[in-house]
Amino acid sequence: MSEKVLVTGASGLLGHKLVLELLSKGYHVIAVYNRTAIPITHTNLRKVKLDISNTLNLEDLILKTKPETIIHAAAYTDVDGCEVNKEYAWKVNVNATRSVVRAAKIIKSYLVYVSTDYVFDGDKGYYTEEDMPNPINFYGLTKLIAEEHVKASDLLYLVIRPSAIYGTGPGKLNFATFVANRLSEGREVKALVDQFVSPTLNTLLAQTIVEAVELKPIGVFHVAGERMSRYDFAIEVAEALNLPKELIRKSTMDEMKWRARRPKDSSLNTVKARKIFKTKFFDNKLALKIFAEEYRSRVR
Repeated sequence: MSEKVLVTGASGLLGHKLVLELLSKGYHVIAVYNRTAIPITHTNLRKVKLDISNTLNLEDLILKTKPETIIHAAAYTDVDGCEVNKEYAWKVNVNATRSVVRAAKIIKSYLVYVSTDYVFDGDKGYYTEEDMPNPINFYGLTKLIAEEHVKASDLLYLVIRPSAIYGTGPGKLNFATFVANRLSEGREVKALVDQFVSPTLNTLLAQTIVEAVELKPIGVFHVAGERMSRYDFAIEVAEALNLPKELIRKSTMDEMKWRARRPKDSSLNTVKARKIFKTKFFDNKLALKIFAEEYRSRVR
């Protein structure tokens, strides 16, 4: 298979899994990263160090390499950081996406944009693709505006919305590995009983996106796990790894000292995506089994 796929954010929690999955399927991959190096070598892999907030260089790379598909997974995802550094958040999340769209239109690429459940306000939960977004923090706002740039582009596009991505690999610490690390050290973990998400394993999310590269569906799809509270998820992580779940303490959102507001229930309805994709991204037991295997092999 000679199809060329460009991946932004290729050294992140999702991005590195995308690179591995694409290479395993025979794609030629152009992996764009910024700070964290990509610890993968392969004859079909070209690694490019590039700050996507430099939009001229980003567009230049896309126009020169002419990928048939672009997976735009890079973003500034620090929710509190976005609230404080709004200019930087806008550059990375909005301006860079606009540049990806502009270059993709010229070379007629298929564009996969990785968005977030935080485009919703969290008042209702179990959101479908038809529900009206209403972000309550600046991170969610930048991701929604980026979505709109993609949708208005006349490109063949796919917007994927996951929720609370977790898993092993590079990138910033995620909730599941945080819980596993602390419990492994015999330390207490506080977990929210009143915030609900749809935890999404990076491995299964990457497999679904690569399936989408083959199928090329158009539109918005929610690709996420089962709805649960952060506390219940922490308990399930502990059970999957046989760690002491009695160290998990219940806490509430009003105890958190966040700069940015968080949705109370940003869980996602995945019925639409389940009809299209074969990957069992929604299967929580499978996801936690894979996570446990990957976590154990990483810490050996």
